Amino acid sequence: MVGFLLWLVLLVFCWPLALLALVLYPIVWLLLLPFRLVGITMHAVFAFLKALLMLPARVLSGRPV
Repeated sequence: MVGFLLWLVLLVFCWPLALLALVLYPIVWLLLLPFRLVGITMHAVFAFLKALLMLPARVLSGRPV
């Protein structure tokens, strides 16, 4: 909601820039999508490695999760 209100303020003060931002936003979102997917994948890989490395300690501790 705050982003929309900021865009409305930009529309009032500088409407060409606001329309340019409205057109460029989906393009920038599409360009950044692969980086977001790589970030999600790397987070999953590191979580898996952490679980794999902590498995012996969890098994030997005898406590439930």
